[in-house]
Amino acid sequence: MARISRRGVIVGGGAGVGLVVAWALWPRRYRPNLAAAPGETGFGAWLKIGEDGHVTVAVPQLEHGQGSWTALAQVVADELGADWRTVGIEPAPLNPLYANPVALDSLFEGQFDRVPEVMRRALAARATLMLTAASSSVRMFEDGCRQAGAAARALLCMAAARKWDVPWSACTVAGGFVVHGDKRLRFAELAATAAGFTPPDPLPLGMQGAGKLTGRAVPRLDAPAKVDGSATFAGDIRLPDMVHAAIRQGPIGDSRLTTVDRAAADRIRGVLSIVETPRWVAAVATTWWAAERALDAMRPRFATQEPVVDDAAIAAALDGALADRGHRLGAIGTIGQLLDGGGVIEADYAVDLGLHAALETPSATAAYRDGRLEIWMPTGAPAVTRAAAAKAAGLAEGEVVVHPVLGGGPSAMTLGALVAEQAAILAVRLKRPVCLAWSRGEDIAHDRYRPPARGHMRARLAGNGGIAAWQAKVAAPATGRALAARLLPAGFVATAGGLGTADRYAVAGALPPYRIAAVAIDHHPADVAVPTGHVRGGAHGANCFFTESFVDELARAANSEPLSYRIGMLGGDARLARCLSTVASLGGWDGGGPGSGQGIAAHAFRGSFVAVLAEAELENGSVRVGRLVAAVDCGRMVNPDLVLQAIEGGLIYGLAQALGASTGIVAGRATARRIADLSLPRLADAPDINVELIRSDEDPGGVAELAVPPVAPAVANALFSATGRRWRRLPLRP
Repeated sequence: MARISRRGVIVGGGAGVGLVVAWALWPRRYRPNLAAAPGETGFGAWLKIGEDGHVTVAVPQLEHGQGSWTALAQVVADELGADWRTVGIEPAPLNPLYANPVALDSLFEGQFDRVPEVMRRALAARATLMLTAASSSVRMFEDGCRQAGAAARALLCMAAARKWDVPWSACTVAGGFVVHGDKRLRFAELAATAAGFTPPDPLPLGMQGAGKLTGRAVPRLDAPAKVDGSATFAGDIRLPDMVHAAIRQGPIGDSRLTTVDRAAADRIRGVLSIVETPRWVAAVATTWWAAERALDAMRPRFATQEPVVDDAAIAAALDGALADRGHRLGAIGTIGQLLDGGGVIEADYAVDLGLHAALETPSATAAYRDGRLEIWMPTGAPAVTRAAAAKAAGLAEGEVVVHPVLGGGPSAMTLGALVAEQAAILAVRLKRPVCLAWSRGEDIAHDRYRPPARGHMRARLAGNGGIAAWQAKVAAPATGRALAARLLPAGFVATAGGLGTADRYAVAGALPPYRIAAVAIDHHPADVAVPTGHVRGGAHGANCFFTESFVDELARAANSEPLSYRIGMLGGDARLARCLSTVASLGGWDGGGPGSGQGIAAHAFRGSFVAVLAEAELENGSVRVGRLVAAVDCGRMVNPDLVLQAIEGGLIYGLAQALGASTGIVAGRATARRIADLSLPRLADAPDINVELIRSDEDPGGVAELAVPPVAPAVANALFSATGRRWRRLPLRP
């Protein structure tokens, strides 16, 4: 490490930034704080072994259906040599050891690449930046989990070897036992002694019987509790003397509470209290339903500062941004004058506000006792949640404990802390435990929406029909900057040189995966005055729709079949080419000719590759998708069943984003009120789904979001082949 001097600190960017740099690089060591219960022996930050033989793996990631609890526990158990039937999990405590710089890099799409990687990792650790986002769980933690399992295995072998007076390296493991010849000892018998040894260096990765679980479809650890109803979500917490709260917030914008009819609320049986703040009002009652009825009876009124946002204002902001000069964030070659003059093909695309519509609405349970606040909620950023709750309650962070629980689906709210702040305020004011749950109407009205976007696409074809030049102008709000403001310490942003005006998050996925000699990607920041957040797939959902729909248009203009047109431009990208050829073969691709109702799209995303074939038609004035076929190359798979589930779920989620999951805005309020208003796919509407997982020995890529982006363009391209007209706006509505 380079020596840090006072002069170097000051010259390196001013005293403030320089001190942050020095703080980040100053050597520190972090100790595990994983608590062991009576009868358990801890092995570092990742696992514990009990006297009864159970193995508990600490997982720092929020489980909201993506399978990270199972995948990471499987990696540990694989190296340990454990019997899967004895393996369980528990949420990891807050600790810099679980910081996730891979999520930081992926979520913000390289926005902070100007900061050296070693510094980004150090800053993430200093800030205890535990994040569940951007399909990063296995990519970030596989190596750490393997090392933890291998270290514990070596220690158990050392303990057994001492008993048997044999070399520890001659011992093996199998199904929770250490084995040497005909001698066998259970992990449970050895754990306490083993913890006193020192792990070898280097660790014996993949040796002594390890490696029997990787690649196997072992049962999910979270599934049994979810099936029998014993799984604990935020709304399932029950504490002595607990009450329930419902909430109303004002319209989008600077809205302030003006009046409530408290007398009307008092007439509702079970109502205990009304809590008012400038931004919201909550009813507290013996049941949530009574609290919600009290809010209806109170008829709270809010005053909103002008101008009040609506669909027209959002459209005007996007159109105005597109007309302004943009910021070039991606380029290959030089466009020069290639897009001047006649013969340029142009198309305009649009994506409307999108909703998460997770099964579970934002919820949190909080209890304030003896100056200490405890919060139970699903959070993908527990350190951020703790800091925000402490500030809202007027407490020090050390006086707040966050208990992560299961999440009922991906939601931008898990990367925010608004519901935690509200629950903290209620618990402190009421001096009793409170469970706060938003209604579906509140969830829709105050979601961190999928950002609306406009894409102006331009291209010129070469003489052979290929693409000679390509430009994408994307008008969208700077959602990445807003995310950074909520998630990252100010010192981190300062060290990165600030966020600037342009936002790499907004144009993520806009760079085509094809070999085009001249490419330009421009971001046109738009202030739409609506809170936006990270929807599953991020901005890749919008930008893949723009890109893959436009590629389809160019293929038709070149009189080329869309599949071969794409493969012909991939050059040496064998993995994406294989996905395209596999999905065509599996789906019975017939060229996507007129009347076929077939469309195709592909995408490369977080180290993984996917191609989707869709079959769609108009039926009684509505879009009907009859079939989705996907081919996926995500590298080495820890658990193929988890990958399959993630892809199938992503296809349905992508279909929901393509056909609905949206709302208009009138006078600062969402026009959708209920989940029935969102046009989500029902079981009767669900298409036939076929998925092929392509075997690969490459490093694992992201999976949880992978299948979402290409669904919309595949369906839009299928509708073109079915109807003869282009569908350039999401949601796809007749």
